[in-house]
Amino acid sequence: MAGSRSLSSGLRALQPEAFGADPSGERMARIRRSPYFKDGVFQNPGGPSRTRPSGSPLDFAKKYFDKEDRTRRSPKGAVPVHATTLADLAKPPATGLRLTWMGHSSVLAEIDGQRVLFDPVWGERCSPFAFAGPKRLHPVPVPLAALGPVDVVVISHDHYDHLDMPTIKALAGTDTLFAVPLGVGAHLEHWGVSAERLRELEWHETTRVGGLTLTATPARHFCGRGLRNTQHTLWASWVVAGDEHRIFHSGDTGYFEGFQDIGADYGPFDATMIQLGAYSEFWPDIHMTPDEGMRAHLDLQGGEPGGVLLPIHWGTFNLAPHAWAEPGEWTMDAAGAVGQAVAVPVPGEPFEPAGILPTRPWWRDVSLPLNRKWPVPEITPEASRDDLDLVGEG
Repeated sequence: MAGSRSLSSGLRALQPEAFGADPSGERMARIRRSPYFKDGVFQNPGGPSRTRPSGSPLDFAKKYFDKEDRTRRSPKGAVPVHATTLADLAKPPATGLRLTWMGHSSVLAEIDGQRVLFDPVWGERCSPFAFAGPKRLHPVPVPLAALGPVDVVVISHDHYDHLDMPTIKALAGTDTLFAVPLGVGAHLEHWGVSAERLRELEWHETTRVGGLTLTATPARHFCGRGLRNTQHTLWASWVVAGDEHRIFHSGDTGYFEGFQDIGADYGPFDATMIQLGAYSEFWPDIHMTPDEGMRAHLDLQGGEPGGVLLPIHWGTFNLAPHAWAEPGEWTMDAAGAVGQAVAVPVPGEPFEPAGILPTRPWWRDVSLPLNRKWPVPEITPEASRDDLDLVGEG
């Protein structure tokens, strides 16, 4: 037995630090008490979901390695990046709410006098290794140190494209607090964040940071960083409410009817940040297409267009077989079908949802033409999800 323990300890010592740490002690005891933890794993709302590619591996390989498709999965030129400066961000938003999309799911939200940083990924690759894994398609718009003080960093889940060890280590040296789903705190403590700076929540729990109320809300996804996925860390979407404004960040999620409940309980929202990239018919349960993302936004707004939708989880990393520009194009189509306001800034471009929105389809300057048409001719607030052909080919 001692030899077995020694071998196990030796294997752990060889693991990359970016794997993080498994929950243990009181944190693990709290996980076991969670109503969302059953049969040794966290459960998804709406029943079990497929977390691995479905269908034939051969079909997936044909799709992924198709030469024509592969050329469309990356931009043909340099992705434009807004030259954001500390001076740009130092001036308070005139309306009290300003969003700056830094690429992928990273967003700086300045809301009612406080600053919230969602899923900050400043690393070059979303991977445990510096030499392999998906690499950035555009530079970070602004150095992390140039952001200025951040009141709270919000993490949706522990996948590498949302929880980036180098970024967390850099932020660990500041005074910021961290709001994370239950179990994710083990990774942050392993990387130097003190326990007193963690606010670790399960779904529908809240915490106060200054004048803001942060609530972890359900999402339909999964977790994991190491060679084995113990499903012992939770994933979440997030509601942030101030005295005057409220916003929603979806994290990663498949579409589910729970968006209606979140909207009824916490909405409507001045702005939503909705994941609608890196989707595929091979993993329909855990990521949303632009059509599903629009449906989620409408659900969050009580079934009618309202607020502003900021599409996230696209444009920065190549993580799925669809064309690089497809999420942008299809989101504009879906928004036009229902009259929903959408902001499509270049990475790093600040905007105020109550002001003039960035709506120019900038990706067309640096992308090849799409090889698929938007698969849904119309979305109406009354349409059910079953009425939508969400992944059909054009």
